Amino acid sequence: MKDIYLKEAGELISFIEKSPSRFHVIEAVRFILNAAGFQTLDIKKKWELKAGGKYYTTKNDSSMAVFILGEKPSSDAGFKIIGSHTDSPGIRIKPAPEMKVGESYLKLNTDVYGGPILYSWFDKPLGLAGRVAFLDEQTGKIFSKPIILEGVKTIIPSIAIHMNREVNTGFKVDKQKDLLPFLTSIEEITKNFNLRKLLSDQLNVGKEQILDFELYLFDKAQGQIIGLDKDMISCSQMDDLAMVYASLKALIEANAGASTKLAMFFDNEEIGSKTMQGADSPLLSSILERITLGRGEDRERYLRALENSFVISSDMAHALHPNAQEKHDPTNKPLINGGPVIKISTNFRYTSDSESAVYFESLCKRANVPVQRFVNHSNVRSGSTIAPITAGRLGIPSVDIGNPMLSMHSIKELCGVMDHHYLIQVFKEFYQ
Repeated sequence: MKDIYLKEAGELISFIEKSPSRFHVIEAVRFILNAAGFQTLDIKKKWELKAGGKYYTTKNDSSMAVFILGEKPSSDAGFKIIGSHTDSPGIRIKPAPEMKVGESYLKLNTDVYGGPILYSWFDKPLGLAGRVAFLDEQTGKIFSKPIILEGVKTIIPSIAIHMNREVNTGFKVDKQKDLLPFLTSIEEITKNFNLRKLLSDQLNVGKEQILDFELYLFDKAQGQIIGLDKDMISCSQMDDLAMVYASLKALIEANAGASTKLAMFFDNEEIGSKTMQGADSPLLSSILERITLGRGEDRERYLRALENSFVISSDMAHALHPNAQEKHDPTNKPLINGGPVIKISTNFRYTSDSESAVYFESLCKRANVPVQRFVNHSNVRSGSTIAPITAGRLGIPSVDIGNPMLSMHSIKELCGVMDHHYLIQVFKEFYQ
């Protein structure tokens, strides 16, 4: 395996480990962008932009737009957009979550976010991370801050097979009963535990200043490069942080050109995108119009710019499963390390059509990268992505692509080391 492939795979694992929640994703991306000379824009204030300038702005601490302003008018050169999402399926901590069993057992009340493979969360070391809203008593303002609860490790224990003899022939997970993380068996700790107090201690503020929180369980086990030739990556949240990182890396290394190059990181894709920071909101159209206005152009030029634009919707794709080949289409079977996948849906749950697919294929050819196609088995309903939403809102031609992976939505997902390198090269080609 080439050193560059392993280096990039290691960088991806490191990025994901810094990003246990969507709020930490944005924080990690912001750190990289600041180091690369990008300028932050306040989404609530007027933008004054310069050709060739490098900028980013955020929405609700969980979505972000990153762009390099084109040197030609937007109406002539349009936008080159790669879209991905910051959220992953998981388990959220409910308000007032403390639950005691007898005098010494302590667990937390939870709910499920999106569609995770629930059984994969059992018997794993889990941490707590997310965002806390607190009151600054000096200014009277409310602030939010990403937080990882240091030193907190919890677990969702399985029921022993002796007490559940049917576990290997079909076990239905009760979300309210079975997914409650176990924190301690020490009576004194259980007696005095309060999650808000734990948060306030770490933030060094009074307990009464903690107004609310959004906390999620996350996998504490590190990602790894595995396989006989170090050819695969086993890691959490690669759907869709692998796409976030690949597009970010490609954009940072791009030069200013005629068109405006944009990487869009949306939140809430896993629950349908119908939030103020999701793809099914005015966020992208607002960003694109403000870029046009920020360089002194009018709305008519903005509408013309849309007609000269293109979107690559990048979300992970399904690879052929070695133990379940019958679940796949008989003639379209993407393989791990076989190159990026063009996703096709007859009913347009993916936006790829013959023209957009051929365009993406031409990018792969110029980047000297293999390319594959995915179509669902005809008896299986396909998933969807942000692309149909953005295409329906803006009318921009787009293609749905992703890297082939196994164990999608598991706490540990599996993809190819070479595929990660391949996609970065294709994204660089698109932005060039």
